Amino acid sequence: MKKLFISMVMAALLAAGCKKSELDIPNPNQATTQQFWITASDAQQGVNAIYSTYHRGSLSRWMHFLTIVRADEGFSTSPAPWIRNYFDLFNYENYNDGLISGLWGDCYIGINRCNQVLDNVPAIDMDNGLKQQLLAEAKFMRGLFYYTLGQHYGNVPILLHPSRPTDYPPTATQEQVYGQAILDFTDASAQLPATYDANNKGRATKGAAFAMLGKVFMQQRKYQEAKNAFQWLVEGPGAAMYSLVPNYRDNFIETAENNSESVFEFQNAANPIDAFDNDAGDGDPNHTPDKLNYGTSIPPFFAPRPIGFTDGQAHRWVVWELLKENQANGQRDPRIPATFLYDSTDVRGPAFTMVYGVTWASLNYSNDANDPIGVATNRTVYYRKFLDDATMNGEVFHSGNNYRYIRYADVLLLYAEALNALGQTAQAYPFVDKVRQRAGLRTLSVAIPGLNQQQFLAQLKHERTTELSGEGHRWEDLARWGELTGALASRDAGFANFVVGKNEFLPIPLFDLDINPSLKQNPNY
Repeated sequence: MKKLFISMVMAALLAAGCKKSELDIPNPNQATTQQFWITASDAQQGVNAIYSTYHRGSLSRWMHFLTIVRADEGFSTSPAPWIRNYFDLFNYENYNDGLISGLWGDCYIGINRCNQVLDNVPAIDMDNGLKQQLLAEAKFMRGLFYYTLGQHYGNVPILLHPSRPTDYPPTATQEQVYGQAILDFTDASAQLPATYDANNKGRATKGAAFAMLGKVFMQQRKYQEAKNAFQWLVEGPGAAMYSLVPNYRDNFIETAENNSESVFEFQNAANPIDAFDNDAGDGDPNHTPDKLNYGTSIPPFFAPRPIGFTDGQAHRWVVWELLKENQANGQRDPRIPATFLYDSTDVRGPAFTMVYGVTWASLNYSNDANDPIGVATNRTVYYRKFLDDATMNGEVFHSGNNYRYIRYADVLLLYAEALNALGQTAQAYPFVDKVRQRAGLRTLSVAIPGLNQQQFLAQLKHERTTELSGEGHRWEDLARWGELTGALASRDAGFANFVVGKNEFLPIPLFDLDINPSLKQNPNY
């Protein structure tokens, strides 16, 4: 009773001695909107913050599971059952799990950063040319975030201004979400420069905007519009700016980043502190280093055991797809060793195939003890494209190897697909030929001339598999071709659980549904 009396007296004294407004003191260490969006430097920093969104965990790590492992080209033998359930078996037990909801949250963080730039930068007194460029970069990135949301969640809310606590945006359809991405990429393409100086490599370019515009139109099967967008890169002004690099593997190693084949790549930078070492130099081994990680953590998750965790790996059928055809000189397709680590990455076999400085044979991957899931024998194949084995004998959580999100080879094959869909099959051949010639294969014009429209599309599906496997495009390809069905279980057992009309999209996170009554859950969840 005495304690209660004292508490009541203190409350009365506080109420009499000060007003509520006097307790509401601004944080002197936190910049407000009025304080920040003033200078050209503020505008630049605001746009830089948009790009840094990619280094959040879901965009730099788990998105690759959604696009590779969830598709029929990859699978998971992870000892963590939730990784297999969510990314391989279409078993979404917890709609709030970060593996599912994280991509949603990170994309909307990025969108909010874009919207802050788009709302605040126009009023800044600065060079107008630079201002228009920065606004275009923000629109490009917002379009990229909406494209990602539309691809994986389908029906999501569209926010075009910085979010407020009172916002309850309704669910938009996938078509509307793609429509917003189209508007953003169209606006961006009109203002973005074609190239940058060396200090600004990695920023969105006009070519990147046209490429993404074409990709969105392709997913909507609007082939004429897609052709028009890609044309700038393939037969228009951009054709002189892009070319396929002679060495295919240069697209996946850190020493050959931002090359002539790169249309848009996410820039990664290695953290100088070893991510495996929690000792930040303060004597406390439990203290995480106080440095931001602008690298990617995906390599350890795709690296072979015992170097990595092998949470995601490749199906053997993808290797067989590349083995169907040799080079014109009879040698094996060079994309095989660039794409995979498996018993015959070196054509001479396990005794010559090197894995981080040791031979495949010495690692004994045919022994199930090295694969607790028990599927290693005669099947173990690892995707190599995200790995750092070209520059180190191990993997880290802060790899500086850039992710080449859009390669020129991808654009050429999509352009050919659009032409074929428009009935211009003969005109589509040369663009597939460019990709095949780089791999040393005979041109399609010589190897398989005279294909009809349906036959050419079937061949294109093969070409996209051999050129782009393990890069994160397979899921959108399957969606565009209407092939996301349980029939894929014949080569990926996880698709036995695929439910048409449901699993094309991820579930909307429950915590967003709980706080926003305007949202609707995706069908059949």
